[in-house]
Amino acid sequence: MMIFMRTTLLLALALSLPAQDPTPAKPITLEPGTRIPLTMLNSVSTKHAVEGDRVYLESIFPVMVNGKVVIPPGSSVAGTVTSLKRPGRVKGKGELYVRFDTLILPNGVVRDFKSRLGSIDGRDNQGFDRDEGRIKGEGNKTGDAQTVGVGSTTGATVGAIAGRSLGGVGIGAAAGAGAALMGVLLTRGPDVVLAKGSTVEMLLDRPLSFSDEELQFTPTSSQRRSADGDGPLSNKKQSPGGLGRRLPIP
Repeated sequence: MMIFMRTTLLLALALSLPAQDPTPAKPITLEPGTRIPLTMLNSVSTKHAVEGDRVYLESIFPVMVNGKVVIPPGSSVAGTVTSLKRPGRVKGKGELYVRFDTLILPNGVVRDFKSRLGSIDGRDNQGFDRDEGRIKGEGNKTGDAQTVGVGSTTGATVGAIAGRSLGGVGIGAAAGAGAALMGVLLTRGPDVVLAKGSTVEMLLDRPLSFSDEELQFTPTSSQRRSADGDGPLSNKKQSPGGLGRRLPIP
């Protein structure tokens, strides 16, 4: 009888003790310096954008930690134009800064964070400052020189038609060069463009962590949506005033 009562008492005490929680799983973390390749879903340029405009992108290659996919293709990323500067008419290149601030995995898991550009499309002929994440516009000194040269040639042709003399040719060349130079001074340099379909890298500057449950993806949730686009756009400055057209010589 005593043994039965003792057993019953021990069982009651065991049932009254709180259940011990299992050790929580360690989060899966993308460390600072991780690069995430993205493709542009919309276009942004210093010609049309203003500070605060949104930038939309999509991941194009899986990012893994210890053999586990953390960011699958098709994940959505949103960013913001934080600062920009249009190119000057005489000097000064355009500049564009973009900050990434939202990540949405294909299964709907959302993270708000802060990150910046790590690189831009290798086909792009614009400059890029890796330390600051700043895209810099191209210079166009060669194009400006060509514009003035074409203007001189066109002016010389007009002078030959009008004057039929060496003086006429000289006056025409000088006038053409002056008009071309005026066109250069009144025209801005190339704008900075992040074109739809071009590729950039997002560089994490702080840890980004997920639980194992947040990284459960169905086959359909990790399928990449295609982003149409032809990649970087040419943003070379065009010759002003049609000075590149040839005139018929009678």
